[in-house]
Amino acid sequence: MVKDTGQDEPAKKAKTKARAKTAKPAARPYERPRGGEARAISDLVPEIGRTAFRKFGFIQSSVVSRWREIVGDRLADVTQPAMIRFPAGQKAGGTLHLTISGAHAPMLQHVGPDIIGAVNRFFGYAAIAQIRMSHGQVTPAAPVQPPAMLKPVPAELGDSLRDIGDPELRTVLERMAAGLASPTKLPRIN
Repeated sequence: MVKDTGQDEPAKKAKTKARAKTAKPAARPYERPRGGEARAISDLVPEIGRTAFRKFGFIQSSVVSRWREIVGDRLADVTQPAMIRFPAGQKAGGTLHLTISGAHAPMLQHVGPDIIGAVNRFFGYAAIAQIRMSHGQVTPAAPVQPPAMLKPVPAELGDSLRDIGDPELRTVLERMAAGLASPTKLPRIN
């Protein structure tokens, strides 16, 4: 037997250091990337639209989509909202920028206070303080469909639908009940 005199000790330490440098680190368990749980696209669309409208100056996109209801048919045919700009850090006292077609600007200068009042009624507070007008091409908005004519509730349906206060809901329920009560017809194909 040969005794170990300790001369190979530095060589052993060098080998263990070399092994430690080349050894792979322990595998980490899988972690989901940041961002939280997966979300449905339908949840994200309103946020995307809201961001786009804010970029172009609209706090509420419904001002654009309901412009005909806000100002009426006559003004909606010749005007179109372009953007709303508020003073820095405020949500009141803003400027409504309108695109106007043709030579309607002189008339709309006289009607300007009425437009401001209609938009502020829509918002529910004094959001708009002034109007800026610029000439451009205006595509008329689609006319608002009037609600369906309300017919009296048929006697055979009973008094259950008469207690409903909302006329639109009552009309929908009446139509559904009448459709269920009528004999089934084959669909007409044009």
